[in-house]
Amino acid sequence: MLTHPLHILSLGFGSGLSPIAPGTVGTLFAWASFVAFNPHLTVAEWAALIVVGFVAGCWFCGFTATKMGVDDPSPVVWDEIVAFWLVLLFVTPVTFTGQLWAFIVFRFFDMVKPPPIRYFDRHLKGGFGIMFDDLVAAFFTLLVIALWRMTA
Repeated sequence: MLTHPLHILSLGFGSGLSPIAPGTVGTLFAWASFVAFNPHLTVAEWAALIVVGFVAGCWFCGFTATKMGVDDPSPVVWDEIVAFWLVLLFVTPVTFTGQLWAFIVFRFFDMVKPPPIRYFDRHLKGGFGIMFDDLVAAFFTLLVIALWRMTA
């Protein structure tokens, strides 16, 4: 992690180094950091952070993946962090239970990768591919939450 400063970001400040479920641990880091920073950031600042985080993540996640010699290494969790920040930005304010359900639904889409997420995961390579499939998982998470809210 410390061989290059960009690895620190790609690996979610170490959360991706978890030996068990690094993507889940990275998403938990995203949740905790969102809760910590949310009182201090406006919606516009969050949006800017997410956009910059996505664009920069395409570069440094691709860099780390190349150094590791793997297309989409599981310790690279910046993609989960940015995507889950996006989910939380759209669902907040909600209760802890609402955030927990957002976490569960996002992890489902990120782990199972149902179509079309699986298509993007398999066909888009490099840093953009690493970042994009999680963005699609965030979209489907938000779609499920929106549909659930419409029926509730």
